[in-house]
Amino acid sequence: MDQLRIAGRAYGSRLLVGTGKYRDFDETRMAIEASGAEIVTVAIRRTNIGQDPGQPNLLDAIPPSRYTILPNTAGCYSAEEAVRTLRLARELLDGHALVKLEVLGDSTTLFPNMPETLKAAEVLVKDGFQVMVYCTDDPVQARMLEALGCAAIMPLASLIGSGMGILNPWNLRLIIDNAKVPVIVDAGVGTASDAAIAMELGCDGVLMNSAIAHARNPVLMASAMRKAVEAGRTAFLAGRMPKKHYSADPSSPTSGLIGSRA
Repeated sequence: MDQLRIAGRAYGSRLLVGTGKYRDFDETRMAIEASGAEIVTVAIRRTNIGQDPGQPNLLDAIPPSRYTILPNTAGCYSAEEAVRTLRLARELLDGHALVKLEVLGDSTTLFPNMPETLKAAEVLVKDGFQVMVYCTDDPVQARMLEALGCAAIMPLASLIGSGMGILNPWNLRLIIDNAKVPVIVDAGVGTASDAAIAMELGCDGVLMNSAIAHARNPVLMASAMRKAVEAGRTAFLAGRMPKKHYSADPSSPTSGLIGSRA
């Protein structure tokens, strides 16, 4: 069976989803169910998963018994902030080690700060975390993060929440071709075709939030994304036909045509 393997664990779905920007926890739950995702990422600084006992707890809608909860450091702008946030998450989730690291460098573009990301990744890996890391689509930086011991590399396709799709497929292919850990597109997916293209390129998975939560019908879009990821992965495994820019190749044989003299 073709499964996604991260940090020694296998998953049937290659679609990872976020939990922000939905109307309420009920819509969050329905969309995640429709997506078929097994890994669900949660912004620790923005969502209550037990930090505030007096407020609704997201984990009541997406229980850890059913999903792998992936705490992330959205909203952190330094390595120190990110490390502190994930240590808190580990306490809240009873020693949970699988985390998503993102250290932002700019509040407008939400582009990653790579020097701080590398610094945080090194500390977290040494501290026993299994780090999935949001990063630029720079093959050299990706190789450095893998060398530090990160469990998955998560390059952006385009800016977070932009819905612009994959703007630089060549860089993604360079990362994919050289990585020995899973490569998961993180940020920029806008619709199902973007997810399919990412998978056809050879990505191991796709993580998204805004593309589903901001759709007119989030639950229906979640279902579309599920199918797109599955179709893209299947197409990648099947292997597309070569592109021929200057010649045609008829689908049917040309010899023995009815009425021909051949």
